[in-house]
Amino acid sequence: MKRVFCFILCVIILTGMTTGCDNKGDEKPSVTINIKLPVIAVNDVVDGDVRDAYSFMKKASDDFCEKYKDADVKINIKQYEAGREDEEISDCFDTDNAVDILFADYFVMSTYIYSGRVIPLDDIITSEMKSDIKSVFWGLSQVDGKTYMMPFSANQDTFCYNKDLFRKAGLEEYISSENVIQSWKMEDWKIILRKLREYLPDTSYPMMMYAGSEDGAMNIMTLLRSYGCEVFNEEGYLSVNNQEGIAALKWLKDCDEKNYFPHNAETLVLLDNYSMFMNGQLGLYVLNSAYLPDMKNAGFELGYVNFPSVDGKGYSDSYVIGFEVFDNGDSERIDVCKDFIKFIYESDWLDYSAESLPLSKSVSEKYADKLVDIEKYINNSGTSVTFTRNKPNWKGVRTAFYRLIQHLLYGDMSVEEIASSIDSECNNQIETGIKNAILHK
Repeated sequence: MKRVFCFILCVIILTGMTTGCDNKGDEKPSVTINIKLPVIAVNDVVDGDVRDAYSFMKKASDDFCEKYKDADVKINIKQYEAGREDEEISDCFDTDNAVDILFADYFVMSTYIYSGRVIPLDDIITSEMKSDIKSVFWGLSQVDGKTYMMPFSANQDTFCYNKDLFRKAGLEEYISSENVIQSWKMEDWKIILRKLREYLPDTSYPMMMYAGSEDGAMNIMTLLRSYGCEVFNEEGYLSVNNQEGIAALKWLKDCDEKNYFPHNAETLVLLDNYSMFMNGQLGLYVLNSAYLPDMKNAGFELGYVNFPSVDGKGYSDSYVIGFEVFDNGDSERIDVCKDFIKFIYESDWLDYSAESLPLSKSVSEKYADKLVDIEKYINNSGTSVTFTRNKPNWKGVRTAFYRLIQHLLYGDMSVEEIASSIDSECNNQIETGIKNAILHK
C-alpha cells in the first residue's frame, strides 16, 4: 500500500512538472524596448493632432503594442534636444537606458553604424518596400552593401525671406508671387544684402548666421558651394582648400565685416536666428518644410529662395530621416524592434511620412492634394545636395568644422588658414573614425 501511495505521489509530481512547463511555454515573453528621437517638427497633413515626431511615434507604438502577438511589449519613448546625441545614445550603451531604435536624421545616425552596435535590416525589407522608395535613398542608407538605416522621410533646407522688408528696402524685383523656391545669381545676392543693410536699423541684419554649435555646419557647408566648390572630393573627404572654397570663405568673411550677419554670430545657434527672424530683425533665414505651419504666425509674407550658386540655379541641402536598430545583447528585443519597423512600413503609419517630405511613392500619390504647401520643395529636389558621405565619425567632422567657422568669424585666422584647416582637421576626424570603425557582425 505504501508503495502504491508513493507511485501515485510521483505521478502527481511529474504531471505537475509537465503541466507547468506547458503553461510556461504558452506564456508570451515580456519585452521592453527604448525608442529615442530628437525634437523633429512635422506638418499636419495626415493628422492634425501630430505636430512633432514624438507624437507620431507614440501613436504608432501604442497601436503596435496592442496588435503584436509574439510578446507583451512595452515601449519607452524619449525625446531629446539637438546636440545631446552622445549623451542619449553612445553614453547609454550597456545600461537600462540603452537605445534600441533611433529615429533621427541620417547625418546623426550614420556615426553610430561604425560603433558595431547597429544591425543591418535587409532581412525585413520586402520587394514592395524596395520599389516604393527610390533607389537613391536606399543607397544613402547603406554601408558596404548592407542597409543600416531605413529611409522614412526627408527635409530640405532653403532660405526664406521677409517680403515686407524686401519691399521697404526697394527689392520688389526679387519678390515672387508664385508658390516656388526661387534662385538668384551671386551678383543678385550681393545687391540684396547690401540694400537690406542700408535699409535695416543697426539691431537688424540682412541674413542669418549661427556658428555657436555644430547645428549650423550643414547650412554653412552648402554656402561654401556658392563659388563652385564641391565641398567633398570623389572619395567623400572634405575638399575646401581650393580656389572656389577660398572664394566662398572670403565672401562669408566679407558678409560678417559688413554686418550682414547678426552681431557675434560665432556664439549664436539656430534658435537665436529664428527668434530674430520672427521679430522682423532678419531679412533671410534658413527654413525647411516642417516649419511652414509655424511661419503662418510670423505676421509677414514669406518668399523662398535656394542657397546661392555660380550658375544661378541655386542649391538646397537635403537630409533623410529614418530608423536604426541597435544590438543590446538581447535577441528578443532585436526581433521586436525589427517587427515594429516592419509594422510601420506595411501599414497606414507609413502615411505619416507625408508630415515631412515623403520618400514613399505611394504616400506621395495618396496625399498629392494635401501636399500643395510643400509642393515647391518636391519640385525643388533637383537642387538638392547632401552634406555627408556616411563617413565614420561625422559628429567629429561637424564639431571640427563649426569651430573653424568660429575662427573665421572671430578673425583670428586667415581665410587661407581656415580652408587648409577644414580639410586637414575634418579629414583627420574621418580617418580617426575609419581607424576605430566596427560594423555589426
